[in-house]
Amino acid sequence: MAQQRPQPVRTCVVCREKSSKRALTRIVRTETGVYVDLTGKVNGRGAYLCAAPACWQRAAQSDVLARALRTTLTDADRERLRLHRS
Repeated sequence: MAQQRPQPVRTCVVCREKSSKRALTRIVRTETGVYVDLTGKVNGRGAYLCAAPACWQRAAQSDVLARALRTTLTDADRERLRLHRS
């Protein structure tokens, strides 16, 4: 009988809830800005957000995501986050 491979676990940077990697959305910092990474494979520093609207709102408004990505979020970055969750 084949053993199941363990699922990677990640933590939402806002609410700190742990979940499987596939259940969370990856936000990635690249040289050109901060983007939502739907594939999970874009090169760059990443952070994860859960599906809760409150987490997305707080990530766009506060510096929680900026600290996790070790960058400063521009207005364009914040707008991309708001549009993705709309």
